[in-house]
Amino acid sequence: MAVDNQTIKDAGTEGTPLERYVNSHVGNFIHLFLTVLAVLVMAAACVALFQIVHHGFPQLWSASDEYQTLHQLLQNILLLAIAGELGLLLLFHRASAAVEVVMFVIARRMVATDVTAFDLLMGSIALAALMAVRFYFIPGKPK
Repeated sequence: MAVDNQTIKDAGTEGTPLERYVNSHVGNFIHLFLTVLAVLVMAAACVALFQIVHHGFPQLWSASDEYQTLHQLLQNILLLAIAGELGLLLLFHRASAAVEVVMFVIARRMVATDVTAFDLLMGSIALAALMAVRFYFIPGKPK
């Protein structure tokens, strides 16, 4: 994950040679660090996915309280979605990925058992606002 040649060329016109050298190498190190961090997040998400499929879904049929099991399963699935979007955010630095991470966090909070009606109302308003921001203010096609 090297810095683009255009970025290096643009940085080549500013500062002393030592500053340009350090700027280029620190940028490469940061990209490498974020890539490793994203890979670790995705590896943890894959392990969690296996755990959900292997242990979570069979509990739906064997548990005495199916509602609580389904509730926990939904929270774990939303946590996986947060991990996936966070990995994308770390790799690509897209504004849409940041908005989607926040949307999944709000959705996961709304699924929690200790949510009041006011929390649900505020979460719904926040989700609607984030969807509007994503649709109207973030460039590119919404998915």
